[in-house]
Amino acid sequence: MEYVRVTADNIGTEHICCAISNNKDVQVASKKAWLADRFDEGLVFLKSAERGKCFIEYLPAEFAWNPIEADGYMYIDCLWVSGSFKGHGYSTDLLDACIEDSKAKGKKGLCILAAAKKKPFLADPGFLGHKGFTVCDEADNGIQLWVLPFDPAAEKPRFRECAKHPRVSEEGFVLYYTNQCPFNAKYVPLVEAAAKEHGIPFRAIRLENREEARNAPTPVTTYALFRDGEYLTNEQMNEAKFLKLASR
Repeated sequence: MEYVRVTADNIGTEHICCAISNNKDVQVASKKAWLADRFDEGLVFLKSAERGKCFIEYLPAEFAWNPIEADGYMYIDCLWVSGSFKGHGYSTDLLDACIEDSKAKGKKGLCILAAAKKKPFLADPGFLGHKGFTVCDEADNGIQLWVLPFDPAAEKPRFRECAKHPRVSEEGFVLYYTNQCPFNAKYVPLVEAAAKEHGIPFRAIRLENREEARNAPTPVTTYALFRDGEYLTNEQMNEAKFLKLASR
């Protein structure tokens, strides 16, 4: 498999794998804009040269849009291999490239979000365990911070206190999200419209910078849906899924 690194120089023409291929689509545009603002912070987006969902996205943990304390580590935003790319060792290729790059940059290790049981849009805990990752912290909602240390003596990453107990004070549905996930640009407005049409209390809060994300009341900041204060899910909703959830 040939891999391509997306950079500021080629992001305008390269396919970014996790959204549709039309560069004029709002989903692609929002994700590429988010990526472009991160390259100077050390973000790496490495993908298959072929079109499809086969990529890894990571950056120094100090610049991660998550409420974690992990200075000196590399944080993996997303490792996604699916469809016809599964079962060929490409996840290992991408992770090995991240490990090699992170060691060359003097990092203490890698960290990534997952859960004891696989959740949508989070890393597969079985794969992480197989590759030597272990759980170093866990929030009340079951979201876990996993670590692969290069230096066994290094202090382990941890969640910030605001993320340890995911909860909000507002009644109704409250959604925290970022433009890091391309699907949000399309589906968040559709869910907002569906909620308004059906008289369902709903407020979407877009985290617009790293500081807001680091202080969010949820470990997962790309998409975190609450209802009457309680955390529900990190799974992106379309109108049908949301209305089904709201009817329960």
